[in-house]
Amino acid sequence: MNKNPNTLNPDVPETIDCSLDITADTCPITYVKTKLKLETMAEGEILEIRLIGAEPLDNVPRTATTAGHTVLDIRPEVEGGGKNDVHRLLVRRGAT
Repeated sequence: MNKNPNTLNPDVPETIDCSLDITADTCPITYVKTKLKLETMAEGEILEIRLIGAEPLDNVPRTATTAGHTVLDIRPEVEGGGKNDVHRLLVRRGAT
């Protein structure tokens, strides 16, 4: 488990259970990899996902929510970053 470097948002958990880097992937593979990783995790565990690009940034959080998981936080890794910069997404595994 990793310590969460985000101290600004008190709703974001202190620990990360798993990490996934999909910055080299494109849709729909971005969510396929996310879904497969979430399936290996226990309910309530936190997945940290690194992603880049407008399409994954829109699709991965939306699809995770639709599948019954909870998006806890999403923000660019660099302050002021746009959709084409790397973002960090935190998802809590649902009971699905």
